[in-house]
Amino acid sequence: MLTLIAKRAVLGVFTLWLVSVLVFAGTEILPGDVAGAILGQSATPESLARLRAELGLDVPALQRYAEWLTGFVQGDMGRSMASGQPVADLLWPRFWNTMALAAYAGAIAVPLAVGLGITAAALRGGIFDRVSNVAALAFVSLPEYFLGLLLVLWLSVKTGWLPSLADTYDGMGLAAWFRATTLPMLVLVMVTTAQILRMTRTTVLGVMDQPYVETAFLKGLRNGRVVLRHATPNAAAPIVNVVSFNIAYLITGVVLVEAVFNYNGLGRFMVDAVSRRDLPLVQAAAMIFGGVYVFLNMVADIAAIALNPRLRHPRGKEA
Repeated sequence: MLTLIAKRAVLGVFTLWLVSVLVFAGTEILPGDVAGAILGQSATPESLARLRAELGLDVPALQRYAEWLTGFVQGDMGRSMASGQPVADLLWPRFWNTMALAAYAGAIAVPLAVGLGITAAALRGGIFDRVSNVAALAFVSLPEYFLGLLLVLWLSVKTGWLPSLADTYDGMGLAAWFRATTLPMLVLVMVTTAQILRMTRTTVLGVMDQPYVETAFLKGLRNGRVVLRHATPNAAAPIVNVVSFNIAYLITGVVLVEAVFNYNGLGRFMVDAVSRRDLPLVQAAAMIFGGVYVFLNMVADIAAIALNPRLRHPRGKEA
């Protein structure tokens, strides 16, 4: 088990290195640069060259990559090219805002989706199963920004029940924060619940078709007991994988949701940094997103191994 965990950790570090290469290369090919964004229409070739030299943009790309990666590994994310402030001071408050929104949505979506998925599997072919499948497919198919705009129209513009923008600030009361972030939370819950529900249902149904489950039915056990005591425990590993993947989405896939609701999170922070061509901010935000995604997938792999004896004891070693 420790060997498998070590292998996953090494693979995760290698994946993060690949992410760093892609992030740096992606920011390098962005049209324009921060020097042009700062100087605007008053820029001259001389002033652009002088500012690029001051910002270190005239250094070869490989050298800049090596310096950036070395600093990042040591905890130094650099400084914003636009404001000169340390990137970490600008980034971490937004990161914790995103984490708070993801926790709010995940605390509702995960138990709701798993419960609905198991119920749909237990009632296979019934009205509940069909309705939940249609609803889940609809929520998965619709883009997040479209769902967000629909919720703004119904719950904010027409009824006035909730604010259309998720404006938060330091020292905000908990009740006010929950009210302000309810609309983006609902969008994330709808999309995440739909994905987890469909995969949970499919996984549980796959286990229910196994011979030992059919034997339990032949013994006269009730449908609900068979699903809960025989099918669901054996479907735990794939369900954990799906849940981990969707928690990663809640953290890394909120860019459009935060932009729609003007939420002061890491996703909107990254979008604003791209518009200003502030490369250190873009690179740091992208690396944080990549690190969280890789870490959660590594946790999911380890959990799947721990829950599945066949993965803990491969047949090759038994032989």
